[in-house]
Amino acid sequence: MTSRAVIFGGSGQLGSELKASLPAAWTCEAPARVQLDIAAADSDLLTSELRRLGPEAVINAAAYTAVDLAESEPEQAHLVNAVAPANLARVCADLDIRLIHISTDFVFDGTADQPYLPEHECNPIGVYGASKLAGERAVMAAHPEAIIIRTSWLYSRFGANFVKTMLRLMAERESLAVVADQVGTPTWAAGLAQAAWSAAEHPGLHGIYHWSDNGACSWYDFAVAIRDEALDLGLLTRAVEIKPIPGTDYPTPAARPAYSVLDKNSSWRDLEVPAVPWRQQLQRMLLDLQEHKND
Repeated sequence: MTSRAVIFGGSGQLGSELKASLPAAWTCEAPARVQLDIAAADSDLLTSELRRLGPEAVINAAAYTAVDLAESEPEQAHLVNAVAPANLARVCADLDIRLIHISTDFVFDGTADQPYLPEHECNPIGVYGASKLAGERAVMAAHPEAIIIRTSWLYSRFGANFVKTMLRLMAERESLAVVADQVGTPTWAAGLAQAAWSAAEHPGLHGIYHWSDNGACSWYDFAVAIRDEALDLGLLTRAVEIKPIPGTDYPTPAARPAYSVLDKNSSWRDLEVPAVPWRQQLQRMLLDLQEHKND
């Protein structure tokens, strides 16, 4: 029997990987934003559209992710990351549709010294994190059977991200300086997509889960790994010097958590998706990028 899903944010990194990794037992619809913008749609329109599409599950990968711009656009960030998910959650609850909502490590303040558990106290330090936390709370209040998946440092062959930016800069420059005192875990969006599909296939699960790849590194460590793996694959022709710098040398409008490693043990157990080291996932993504370089 085939199940149907609706993906919001289908043109983004995760949405693209969700469509690329569609399980055999599923079909999906991914309405373009111009067709159905959940930040602009009222409950009646959402209800009508979801009744028409008839999904068993909705995966909400739509988000306002411009972390720095959010500091000057708090209302827009709150609309997309909190108000829209709340409305979607109410409609999904009314229609008895499973909801998987994607959130972020930015709900934490980064002061921990060990990986954050899903139940750890949240304390966002910027507008983006605050808007995502408000969305989490609104989703769970409206749809207690929903699943929220927090993730971190997302990248893919699709869209704009740190890996692709580093590859471009390494091809253009003789040296780079990268922040070395912010620690987290990179996440290949293809692995997150696998976790989200597993969440859709486990209707008995609900609540908050964490998903990133296994291990931890700084942005500097990540950049060095990108360079070295890209050299091995021939994606780069020379080894660019990468200099570690403190975050204070690279000021941004929004503060970043100094430590945002997520504890994924409950996800690996309940979602039955294996842990994969972040560097191994980076290798897979770069191979994927190489194979699709002419797309």
